Amino acid sequence: MRKSNFTANIKLSLTLILAISLMINSACINNKNSNPEAEAGFMGGVQHPEWTKNAVIYEVNVRQYSAESSFNAVTNDLDRLNDLGVDILWLMPVHPIGELNRKGGLGSYYSVKDYMDVNPEFGTMDDFKNLVSAVHEKGMKIIIDWVPNHSSWDNPLASEHPEWYDKKEDGSFFTPYDWTDVIQFDYDQKGIRDYMAEALKFWIKDIDIDGFRFDVAHQIPVSFFDSVSPQLREIKEVFLLAEADQPFLHKKSMDMSYDWRFHHIMNEVAKGNQNVIDMKNHFAYVDTAYPPNSILMEFTSNHDENTWAGTVYERLGPGVKSFAVLSFLLPGMPLIYNGQEACMNKRLEFFVKDPIEWKECEMYDFYKKLIHLKTVNQALWVGVPGGSFTVLETEYPEKILVFKQNRNEEEVVGIFNFSEENIKLNLKEALGDAIFVNYFENSSDEESEFDLQAWDYRVLVKK
Repeated sequence: MRKSNFTANIKLSLTLILAISLMINSACINNKNSNPEAEAGFMGGVQHPEWTKNAVIYEVNVRQYSAESSFNAVTNDLDRLNDLGVDILWLMPVHPIGELNRKGGLGSYYSVKDYMDVNPEFGTMDDFKNLVSAVHEKGMKIIIDWVPNHSSWDNPLASEHPEWYDKKEDGSFFTPYDWTDVIQFDYDQKGIRDYMAEALKFWIKDIDIDGFRFDVAHQIPVSFFDSVSPQLREIKEVFLLAEADQPFLHKKSMDMSYDWRFHHIMNEVAKGNQNVIDMKNHFAYVDTAYPPNSILMEFTSNHDENTWAGTVYERLGPGVKSFAVLSFLLPGMPLIYNGQEACMNKRLEFFVKDPIEWKECEMYDFYKKLIHLKTVNQALWVGVPGGSFTVLETEYPEKILVFKQNRNEEEVVGIFNFSEENIKLNLKEALGDAIFVNYFENSSDEESEFDLQAWDYRVLVKK
């Protein structure tokens, strides 16, 4: 829940907020399917499934997850994922991949040839149904990536209903960006809206999945999502994630969207181009721009970032653990990209086979401990009334970030040194008389004085 109670010390001028908002909206809505319905100053919000309040989401890249690239391999690994503690599995697109104008040897997941079937390279529909059932038996949820903006060139819809697609001035199909393996739909056409709605319902009713992650959601008119989301929720309690960071998507349709802005701020802080003040400014922007019960997804990696921008070790350097901890402690839902818990230090190829190198490493227990804290400590829950998120000022405003989350007498304090300097910090006044345990050390020895090494962190849990 990102709408929080911030201290009066953290303020953005109205001018800055408006400037950021205008800049973001103009940058993100930059293709033919734009969102004229987007509005400012709205109220509202989505009622989230109860099981999202303390959930951690885990992204599965089926092609690279195992040597056999199969649904069955994911099913066979559910005991490990359950032990890790993740709650929601998000599978990258499971559909057949187009062959016409295909990129690379195996093509892109996001070039969908058939919205009602699964990629035979991954297995059969029965294999996928078995995975869904096994996930549910573990008490977990499963959502799939959905590509509503475009299809492959050889999707039958292109020949059966060419009027459902955007066209260039010469009448040929329109390709967004440099995605030459796909052609873009035209959501001014009722036919494509009706088709997509029925296809989405099929996966909920017949296959029993628990929701969708909508690819490039900001390119789809929000009126489509506002129309289809209640239809899906009439079937079962679903979770809807938008690959976008526009606040208006939270008004009626989306449970969660990406905190893309903060992800990029973290990358820039790691490079020394931005600092803690930029982080605080972002918190204030979110507090102003989003409906009160919005959930933002916090992440240090995903399939796009890993492949195209670099591994967490490339982008975040010695701050890898600190930024990961931050993603778990902020109000929101943390994401783990498959392989992060195995110290994956390579960029996974996108269009060809490139399996994850699974190995035991310290990051497994590190993430397991973070997930446990998120699960059991109500201070970190989202979508639950009565919580507060407060940023505390220090004498190092550009280098040190300290904040506390509180709910129902439970409190968690995050302390971060986002600099290359060693800093001694005294928080006796800020922490008051409360007794805290150093969560990762399971001790209270430091009390209120902290010797923070470069890129260091502390997680304090109130006794």
